[in-house]
Amino acid sequence: MKIKDTLSNLEHTIDISNKVRIYLCGVTVYDDSHIGHARTIIVFDVLRRYLESQGAEIQLVQNFTDIDDKIIHRANAEDKTAAQVSTTYIENYFRDFDNLHVKRATDYPKATQHIDDIIMFIDKLIKQEIAYTSENGVYFSVSKFPEYGKLSKKRIDQLESGARIRVDEKKKDPLDFAVWKITDEKPTWASPWGRGRPGWHIECSAMSTKYLGDDFDIHGGGRDLIFPHHENEIAQSESCTRVRFAKTWMHVGMVTINGEKMAKSTGNVKSVRHVLDDWGPNIIRLFCLAGHYSKPIDYSEELLLENLTKWRQVETCHYELINADGAESEKNDTLAKLAREFDQALDDDFNTHLALSSFFQLVKETNRLAADEKLGKENSQAIKTELQRMLDILGLVVLEISDKQRQEIDKLVSDRTQSRQEKRFKDADKIRDELYDMNVQLVDHKGKTIWMLKEPIRADR
Repeated sequence: MKIKDTLSNLEHTIDISNKVRIYLCGVTVYDDSHIGHARTIIVFDVLRRYLESQGAEIQLVQNFTDIDDKIIHRANAEDKTAAQVSTTYIENYFRDFDNLHVKRATDYPKATQHIDDIIMFIDKLIKQEIAYTSENGVYFSVSKFPEYGKLSKKRIDQLESGARIRVDEKKKDPLDFAVWKITDEKPTWASPWGRGRPGWHIECSAMSTKYLGDDFDIHGGGRDLIFPHHENEIAQSESCTRVRFAKTWMHVGMVTINGEKMAKSTGNVKSVRHVLDDWGPNIIRLFCLAGHYSKPIDYSEELLLENLTKWRQVETCHYELINADGAESEKNDTLAKLAREFDQALDDDFNTHLALSSFFQLVKETNRLAADEKLGKENSQAIKTELQRMLDILGLVVLEISDKQRQEIDKLVSDRTQSRQEKRFKDADKIRDELYDMNVQLVDHKGKTIWMLKEPIRADR
């Protein structure tokens, strides 16, 4: 598998013969996660699923930033502690992303649980004279890292002349950034330089190297983190360890609304909970995977509706395969071809757009065979196996049905069939309406009727 590295702009091969170590920058837990967070996390969830399907062992570490100015401001506004605020939104995070079918990471380290590791990391920087102390805390000296700007392709002289930098007379250089902030505003922790709390960037350097080593395989996050967060991580980490920080940098494009970045100030933020309630997990995952991961994608009801239509076709395919009993079609190589194209798309810089194209072609071809009464038991089993493999990799789940529901639906379908045979069409239509209210769709074939349970989508009503 090859991934285009943000740093070098070259394709890097991911070696799956050894454990693949991935660090993903998670969320700052001062509010509920939004669809932009969901896209990044879903992309990496599918990356992890695909690599595992190829036999790779994955160690995925995703942090929570649980101490930050935004958390403290919210806590003060709500007369709570920062810990109470962060705990609430971590619980909400797991509620939302479990419902999105996202597999749990190997570890979810929190900044507040790694203060000692952060202090040790800062101490190494000070001893190497890469960081320095001041009345306000400890700062990283950007001028001591000549390669600063290599990830974002920003030059130091351009930053000095053009960047809007927070004024702090205690810094030696306007570009220097805090790795430890001395403050009386709680929560604070003791340190050799005074009570305070860590800066934002230092936590990821300390935690990623603690869990994954100095030179792990993939570091990921949204494209908005390239500068300054990931740029500063590189500067800190490589200054401290004297080795390359991450082998491959992988950044996911933003979710925009009408071409604009989501922002609370404009009121255009779509929370995961809100979108889940309206559209369900499968439609959201299809939306997030619809374009190349590195490019922005615009949130729109039209695109969600388009994915809903495609998902209904997947549900039809699933039930047609279960009920297949037609004559076997002639042998063709379509299944093997589409399976190969699906994998090739993901191997080539993780092109989920092309992979989904192969997936939906398989669905379309299966539904065509069913309509032509050419979907037999033998070929349906092969298709079913491959379809399930693709569904598992994409993290899509067809709604499961209980034995009790199945028996109830079978009885209603049988009664409808009998009513039609006896020309009691009003009774048959009444049963169809009752099934519709249960989200059951009927498909009449020559000589039989099959049914399928559709995922209830509020936006579809």
